[in-house]
Amino acid sequence: MAGPNKFISRNRAAFTLLELLIVIAIISILAAILFPVISSARERAREATCESNLKQIGLAMTQYQQDNDELFPDRPDLKATPNPPWGTTTYPTSDPRCGWAPQVLDPYVKSSNIWWCPSVAETSLATDQHVLETVNGVSTLYWMWPFDHNSPFPVDDFWGKTDQQSIDGQHAAYEAALAAHTSYPKGDATSVSDCQLVCDPYFPNTPNVQPPSIRGAAVHFGGRENLYLDGHVKWIRDARLND
Repeated sequence: MAGPNKFISRNRAAFTLLELLIVIAIISILAAILFPVISSARERAREATCESNLKQIGLAMTQYQQDNDELFPDRPDLKATPNPPWGTTTYPTSDPRCGWAPQVLDPYVKSSNIWWCPSVAETSLATDQHVLETVNGVSTLYWMWPFDHNSPFPVDDFWGKTDQQSIDGQHAAYEAALAAHTSYPKGDATSVSDCQLVCDPYFPNTPNVQPPSIRGAAVHFGGRENLYLDGHVKWIRDARLND
């Protein structure tokens, strides 16, 4: 004979429409709260990779200098690199893009990925002609040599110079800016610890200077990572850039 509990009803309570709407609303609120946190964490990870890239570039440049009388690469020397896209009778243009650098520093670099900032790669700057440069199949998204789009002074390149000559050049530009009663965005340089070698691309939010599509554009929370001549990397805030 069957026991009294054999045919116990197993009715299940269903969600009402109101309860479903409440659950959906709670999930939406949590997503709105957590998404910025997750996005910020991802950017911090990309920024850490960028910092590592720059340190490796700095080490490669130091090794190059040790093998070349403590001098930075000189533009005439670039004609001796394998398959120079600029030919053997001309030089690459002197702008902040550093497509030439992987060609010169290749013996000191383990991976060409160090020339590719992951944060820049996530933005439209990755395809902008002022940023992206591809030479012999290697693309770069960093800028090299002190440079500022909003400076009235010429590019302070380091072609064929020693560290001290490079420092003196930036210091002279700073002094010229003071004499002209204008600003010099890169600031003064008196040692290897404050003279910039490589940085993330950035475009000051200055009317009539930058194309509207890139005006104020930058990565890393409205700032940029800078590599200095002594090999250290530092993030700096720039009020002329968008967050």
